Amino acid sequence: MNSSSISSPDCLPNMDGIWQETIDWFPTEQQQLKLQLLYAAVVTANRNLNLTRITEPEEFWEKHLWDSLRGVGALISNQSVHKVIDIGTGAGFPGLPLAIARTDWQMTLVDSTAKKIGFIQEIAPEIGLKNIHPLVSRIEELGQQSQHRHQYDLALIRAVASANICAEYALPLLKIGGTAILYRGNWTEEEGDSLELAVAKLGGGITKVDRFTTPISNSIRHCIWLEKTADTHPYYPRAVGIPTLKPL
Repeated sequence: MNSSSISSPDCLPNMDGIWQETIDWFPTEQQQLKLQLLYAAVVTANRNLNLTRITEPEEFWEKHLWDSLRGVGALISNQSVHKVIDIGTGAGFPGLPLAIARTDWQMTLVDSTAKKIGFIQEIAPEIGLKNIHPLVSRIEELGQQSQHRHQYDLALIRAVASANICAEYALPLLKIGGTAILYRGNWTEEEGDSLELAVAKLGGGITKVDRFTTPISNSIRHCIWLEKTADTHPYYPRAVGIPTLKPL
């Protein structure tokens, strides 16, 4: 794909007021242009790659762009975050919108599907993103590699698996003091109790359950914040497929 092959879909809505009210941030003119280019690239590639069912501009803004940034909350303005990993990034969410919002964050975007990472590799330079590091890998393998294990300030994982599995994927990648954010829809007290036991085995704890509603469709969202408090035992993450078969 090149810029000449990207069709121009409808423009994204201007939502500066909602950005400001909900996360105390709104895109500059240049960032708004990059978000529009991202939207156009996804819609164009989607015809062949089936990246997302969400293609209408208002829904795309809410469910891919706003949701990605709202998930990190106040961290969007945090100056101590430098290295971020987006686990199971798919078409690049939440990683690509965050890379646009924070060009100083080094964003590693990981997915096991090569065509999705290929899409990200192709569009990142077209959007003007130099802080993106796309990677095809199984996360269980990545978590055992020294160049990634205990290396990240922030780990993001959206719509990948159950919370306990997500925790096993994310916590081994974090430095002590780092944060993992699990993007969820609904959330129950029972899920929280189960996750707390799993996270304790991985060298972490639950610090916040952030419940909010989306600004257009009024859908319920939860972001579960985990803190890395100790080195994760070398046993974790377990081999490919084991966390899914036998969740903690």
